[in-house]
Amino acid sequence: MRLSGKTAIVTGGGSGFGAGIARKLAAQGARVMVADINGEAGQMIAAEIDGIAQVVDVANNDSVAAMADAAHGAFGTLDILVNNAGITHLPMAMEDVSEEEFDRVLAVNAKSVFLTARHLVPAMKTAGTGAILNIASTAGLSPRPNLNWYNASKGWMITATKTMAVELAPFGVRVNALCPVAGETPLLASFMGEDTPEMREKFLSTIPLGRFSTPDDMGNAAAFLCSQEASMITGVAMEVDGGRCI
Repeated sequence: MRLSGKTAIVTGGGSGFGAGIARKLAAQGARVMVADINGEAGQMIAAEIDGIAQVVDVANNDSVAAMADAAHGAFGTLDILVNNAGITHLPMAMEDVSEEEFDRVLAVNAKSVFLTARHLVPAMKTAGTGAILNIASTAGLSPRPNLNWYNASKGWMITATKTMAVELAPFGVRVNALCPVAGETPLLASFMGEDTPEMREKFLSTIPLGRFSTPDDMGNAAAFLCSQEASMITGVAMEVDGGRCI
């Protein structure tokens, strides 16, 4: 119960890696707000872990402000923020991605981190404590072709993590990132273009440990980085990738 008494928000917590992280934080004693644009999915995970659900569009300022108000109203003090919500464009040549798709990827994957910082960091600074975890990707470290703008958004998140860590360290707030390889989540088919045995074999051949990341893998790493056991760790982009980036 390394997170006993702690409070947390997990964005995109209704499915995939976010659900795995929400489950693990709760199992370790945290009270968790499952924030998701899909209200039904968020409610299901929240009910499972005895948490609370919040509908949020992480790319919308007013929606993120409402999430922050709801969290502070329910918890009083927020200890942990997990910026997990993310999307991708389908694999294609960089010049073929539409402007609308580009804007959407950058809004959900990058602007969201700005918005949650805007509405949640001030209270963490005042409290003098907190842990922020940004879910980046191996795509930001070792990019695959034809996912150019998704890769770039995750590289942005890694740089944002490091500069947030330096700026917030004097206030007692730690900021880290996780970099998973493709996993068994709703985004897997989008990364591959199509979910076929052949495409899975192609992807798995690039992962030395021979399997995809799982929500449990992400939950385990997140629980550690958000706990006092990691009190001297800030600004890292931890690879949870089975050796993909070696």
